[in-house]
Amino acid sequence: MKLNLKRPLAFFDLEATGINVGADRIVEISIIKLHPPNGSQEEVRTWRINPGMPIPLESSLIHGIYDDDVKKEPYFKEVAALISRFIGNSDLAGYNSNKFDIPMLMEEFLRAGVPFDIDNRRFVDVQNIFHQMEQRTLKAAYKFYCEKEIINAHSAEADTRATMEVLIAQLAKYEKTPWEDKKGNVMYPVVNDVEALHQFTNLNRPVDFAGRMVFNEEGYEIFNFGKHKGKTVEDVFRIEPSYYSWMMQGDFPLYTKRKLEEIYNRWSAKKAAERQARPVTPPRPTEQAEAIKPPAPAPENAPAVNVPVNANVPVSAPAPPAVRAGQPGKPHPPKPGHNKNNNFTPKPFKKRDEEPAKPVNEDMLKMLADKFKKG
Repeated sequence: MKLNLKRPLAFFDLEATGINVGADRIVEISIIKLHPPNGSQEEVRTWRINPGMPIPLESSLIHGIYDDDVKKEPYFKEVAALISRFIGNSDLAGYNSNKFDIPMLMEEFLRAGVPFDIDNRRFVDVQNIFHQMEQRTLKAAYKFYCEKEIINAHSAEADTRATMEVLIAQLAKYEKTPWEDKKGNVMYPVVNDVEALHQFTNLNRPVDFAGRMVFNEEGYEIFNFGKHKGKTVEDVFRIEPSYYSWMMQGDFPLYTKRKLEEIYNRWSAKKAAERQARPVTPPRPTEQAEAIKPPAPAPENAPAVNVPVNANVPVSAPAPPAVRAGQPGKPHPPKPGHNKNNNFTPKPFKKRDEEPAKPVNEDMLKMLADKFKKG
């Protein structure tokens, strides 16, 4: 069976120093690029890469690549642009590629500073088809579907070619095989169409490939690990803003941090728009009346103050002291009890000398009667 392609499909496989996407490095990459319309035309490229770090022995025992094998090879940043151009606009396919190969490749491109857009690509993870249908390893899949043994297993090109042949065999085997999802819906997902295979091999709908964030059924990003697992990312930003900083400074893949930053910027812009759209509360009627209340008029008998037209006198400055008519500029002399600054100083209180009370006599009574008698 030939593949039905609308654009190139690049099968690829990586060998690395380990399985930590954020910390480990690529030591070999092999790509088989199939061209439309049916994949009959193919291009093959394989690169050995100097990882810039020691290759652990346990990893070397698996893929057979040791430090001496790569010490003269180029670093990834030296061949990153070449690899990116070779892949071009191809869709990507691999075995366990959604969880390991694609995230690892994206980390290397980001570290090298080479643009590699994956937003408009399709990703076919052959392992997901196999695990959905048979639950086996690549070696068992190759034996089961192709009735072959992998020669030189765990070399990048041998595994890549086995993956390609397994996909073609899967299309032939499951072309009319029904499959039931968790909701009981029956469908025929394994068809000769990259878009349909993309949907079927990405059922968990990852946001960042590493699976730290996934889409829920409503299409919102949710955390898929830790204490906030199952909560939407935006809700976590709201209830624990420091969680964003913790992840950005933590040991997470660069692509995970990039997607987290995109969500955070979108959330921040939405919050800013909500604040701008919030209506301004008008002042209460009493406050508004007080704000526009005119100043009280001066008393009618208030003395006039002669101020030059262009005098630089503040509005709130106190009026100068009144002057006597005919004596311009000469202030009133201080009144008794006032000092030279015209500030009132009360006189000291003098207590009268107490005198003994006089006895009441007839003269006093007659005086009082004359004073209060009616006319």
